[in-house]
Amino acid sequence: MMVSVEEALELIYKNVIPKTTEVLAIEQVLGRVLAREVVATHNLPPYDNSAMDGYAVLCRDAGKSIEVLDTIFAGDDKAIAIFEGNGVKIMTGARIPQGCECIVPVENTTPNGEEVMLPENLKAGQHIRLCGEDIEADDVLLDAGTTLYAHHIALFASQGISHISVYKRPRVALFASGSELKMHFENVQAHQLYNTNTPSIAARCSELGCDVAFLGTAVDTLEDIHEHIKSALDSDLIITSGGVSVGDADYTKEAFGAFDMETFFDKISIKPGKPTTVGRIGNTMVLNLPGNPLAAALNFEIFGQSMILALSGASDKYLGTLNATMQENYRVKPGRRTLIPGMYDGVSFKPCEKFAPGMVSPLGKANGIIMLDETVSQLQKGDTVKIIPTRFSLNQNSAKSLVTA
Repeated sequence: MMVSVEEALELIYKNVIPKTTEVLAIEQVLGRVLAREVVATHNLPPYDNSAMDGYAVLCRDAGKSIEVLDTIFAGDDKAIAIFEGNGVKIMTGARIPQGCECIVPVENTTPNGEEVMLPENLKAGQHIRLCGEDIEADDVLLDAGTTLYAHHIALFASQGISHISVYKRPRVALFASGSELKMHFENVQAHQLYNTNTPSIAARCSELGCDVAFLGTAVDTLEDIHEHIKSALDSDLIITSGGVSVGDADYTKEAFGAFDMETFFDKISIKPGKPTTVGRIGNTMVLNLPGNPLAAALNFEIFGQSMILALSGASDKYLGTLNATMQENYRVKPGRRTLIPGMYDGVSFKPCEKFAPGMVSPLGKANGIIMLDETVSQLQKGDTVKIIPTRFSLNQNSAKSLVTA
């Protein structure tokens, strides 16, 4: 069944079920997806405290010399009250004393013997961090479905949360099919090729937070492909490359059919990658990619990544885009959605100078893809395009200003 790109993605998100959950220590949850919302248990700050090293005083003492009663450090639990004509030296983070109306930074005061001269203008609440101004008890800190990054760990630690519930990592099993394929650690004959698809896709799955099992390369026989499928059925997602076209030795679809695979689609109106197939065997999703390296990689970015995001439980599971302008004029044959790999430099997009479905070299150069509508035949320099990023880093090879003026 041939489907459009949108229909393919809709079928993926309709049929992929998120993983089950597990409880982990917060030190172990980087990159995981939160399974339950996290609610604050107490206020942050837990008490009114000083935002500066300075003096806790009354506003009516502006312009006067005051007596310094004591010094309060962060972590002290002193019961001190201040009144007109006196104050307390206080350190950043220390609890403010009873009666304090503002904090005067040390650099804004003048020593006057054993006393301190205050400036003329004092403002109530100045340099005081109020209890709960950052987080209030019962605030929802993070919603379920949030992908966790390093700075989220600060939220958990601030509340004394040691363990949280997250979705389990998707388990992905991969194998390629093709009697002509050899792994990179084997010797190849003149009639053979190195298997570039599986190492590349395995690495990409790892980047996307999956636990990955490589099951090797199947030769072009139903029996061998069946054995590889059996070995993969305990995973959440099986990804294969090769054997999905209409050649005499393309057995992948037939082999999966023997396991009563429910096929959601077996062709997509896209180039390259028309024979990309998605289905399900029991609770295990299946993605059959084309054997051509560039076609496999580009279609994985659209459909494989979407399947993994759906399995992960992430609320932001839909692919996003960056807007850029075309760096040059570009022509393309219309009629099907077309994937164009290229380089995004932070402002503009330049398609790879040469690429074809069977090539590998564009994968080392491109950091994004544009998907052209089937009606598009040309793009002009300066036209706005939507980039699907394939690398998370957009660092440059030379220093550039980071400032928005």
